[in-house]
Amino acid sequence: MDKISSGRSEGAVQCFNNGFNCSQAVLASYCEKLGLERDTALKIACAFGGGMGHIGETCGAVTGAFMIIGLKYGKFKAEDKDSKDTTYRYVQKYTDAFKRAHGSVRCKDLLSYDISKESELAKAREAGVFSTICPRLVKESVEILEGLIEDL
Repeated sequence: MDKISSGRSEGAVQCFNNGFNCSQAVLASYCEKLGLERDTALKIACAFGGGMGHIGETCGAVTGAFMIIGLKYGKFKAEDKDSKDTTYRYVQKYTDAFKRAHGSVRCKDLLSYDISKESELAKAREAGVFSTICPRLVKESVEILEGLIEDL
C-alpha cells in the first residue's frame, strides 16, 4: 500500500476516533474528492452508523463505502443504465471482498452483539468493541475501496 492510501485509511480511522460513526468516517475519506462537501457527507452518513441507526444490520463502514461507490459511478440520468450496472457491479465486488475478510457485512455478526437491544449495546460498549473492532473495519473498508477502484 502506498503512502497516499495509507494516509486516507488512517484519516478515516482518525475521523472515527474523533467521534464520528463508521459510515461517516468512511464517506468523509473521499467525499470532497468526489464532489460532496464534508459537512453534507457527515450529515448524510450519520443515519447509517451502528448497522443503520443502531439496528445492527449492514455495517456502517460498508454503507459508507457504498456511498463512495455511488458518488463515483452512480446513475443520475434516468436513461443511464450503464452507470447503474457499474455501480451495482462495484458494490458486489466490494461486498465479496469485505465478506472474504470478515465473514459478513452485518454489524451484529461483526461485533458479536445485537446493538439494536439496549442490554447488548451496553455489553458491546463494556467490551470495548467500538474502540477495537470498528476502527479496524473502517480502515479496512477504505483499503478495500482503494484496491478495487484504481482511480479513486
